[in-house]
Amino acid sequence: MVLYFSATGNTKYAAETIAEKLGDRSLDLTDRIKRHDYSEIYSNRPFVICCPVYVSEMPLFFMDYIKKVKLAGNRRVYFVFTCGASAGISGGLAKSIVWKKHMIYMGSRFIVMPNNYIASDLFAGSDDGDILYRLETAKLAAQKIALAVKNRKQLKSRHIFLAEKAVTVPLVKLWVRTQQPSTPFHTSDKCVGCGKCVKVCPLNNITLVNKRPVWESPCAHCMACICSCPTEAIDYGNITQNKLKYHANKFLPKQEKKES
Repeated sequence: MVLYFSATGNTKYAAETIAEKLGDRSLDLTDRIKRHDYSEIYSNRPFVICCPVYVSEMPLFFMDYIKKVKLAGNRRVYFVFTCGASAGISGGLAKSIVWKKHMIYMGSRFIVMPNNYIASDLFAGSDDGDILYRLETAKLAAQKIALAVKNRKQLKSRHIFLAEKAVTVPLVKLWVRTQQPSTPFHTSDKCVGCGKCVKVCPLNNITLVNKRPVWESPCAHCMACICSCPTEAIDYGNITQNKLKYHANKFLPKQEKKES
């Protein structure tokens, strides 16, 4: 079974491509994460866990969920990460989680996808040509990973040194605490109060007040709200007004689009 969390469609596309190639099921974990539902997930086939990379590691809320949820049936676990450049220490953290669950870690791979983090000027966005190229190469990479899983092969990734984890883990926690405020989020008059942002927020941090979203903390900066808004009414400070609010569904061929 392929388990995944996806904010702007990148990981969803990779996960469903893998599931289709395997002839297996895919399960979006967003609703379970929102409801704190850690009940058993059973699969008689290997688990393939897919998630994005935030600041060199898996999203903290996603790691917390995978640690707590009960996985039953097949004991083999693969991890697939989607990112703009590299997976950082994600593979090393995944390995530790799987071992602590007394399951068999089958390795990890990362798939380079279009950049989707637009709440900072430190990160360059992708143009249309680059987005289409990355989506096409991502599909091929996902299919290749699926073939390895089907043949029960180990996914090979670089070794994560202990020193990397020792430095990165506290830095990420500091970054999340100090560099990811939710207060700059705001809406324009284009907001129709549809509640899509409330639905897609994995941390339940958005509520509608007088048909307008209000953001609370902590915020994962996953970009689900700003990039999923059907009227593009959401912005972050003065940073995002002239940026592409990327969602994979805007670029995928019609036959591959999935409502999210």
